[in-house]
Amino acid sequence: MSVRTRVVVTGRVQGVWFRESCREQATALGLGGWVRNLADGTVEAVFEGPEAAVDRAVDWCRTGPSHARVDWLDSHRETPVGEVTFNVR
Repeated sequence: MSVRTRVVVTGRVQGVWFRESCREQATALGLGGWVRNLADGTVEAVFEGPEAAVDRAVDWCRTGPSHARVDWLDSHRETPVGEVTFNVR
C-alpha cells in the first residue's frame, strides 16, 4: 500500500545540497514525489510509495546531508496521488 508524506524542514537546509541529496535518497528508495526550496529558507518535500520507504526518507530528512543543520521537521500524511518519479523543483 502506498502512502504520501509532506515534510517541511527548518534550519540550515538551503545551499548545502539538501535537495539533490534528498532526490538521491528518494530515488534509491524507489519513491515518487518532489523537493523544493521555499522563500522562507525552509525545504519542502513530498514522498510517495511504500510506507517503510517513505518513513526512511522522512527519517533521513531529520539530519539531511553532512553540511545541513536540521532544527525542526514538520510532517503529515496526505492522500497518495500516484507519483512515481522524484524531482527537484
